[in-house]
Amino acid sequence: MSKPGRTGIVRILYAARYSWQGFRAAWRHEAAFRQELVLALLLAPLSYLVAADLAEMALLLATLFIVLLAELINSALEAVVDRVGDEPHVLSGRAKDIGSAAVFLSLSLTVTVWGLVAIKNFGG
Repeated sequence: MSKPGRTGIVRILYAARYSWQGFRAAWRHEAAFRQELVLALLLAPLSYLVAADLAEMALLLATLFIVLLAELINSALEAVVDRVGDEPHVLSGRAKDIGSAAVFLSLSLTVTVWGLVAIKNFGG
């Protein structure tokens, strides 16, 4: 049985609206997202210079998207945890720490991939 609600193009339009609201909320309320988005916007054109071909360029750009995805998911997780309650709880702390670890891994991946592609193409 399907879930009741909007279908077709109307559903897609509403989903796009909700996504845009999510981007706006992340920009407005999450300093880390703002910093990572600015970094991605600065590095994206640089990928053209660092990459030897389109496949490498796609790989470099993909790592930037992965960082933003991880940060959005981490921010959403933190918002839900904060909504549940302000009092410290071991599971709340664990959830936030795990979300932070995901962001750290995505940043580590980005540094590794960009570094390896740069070494491959420029020597080192």
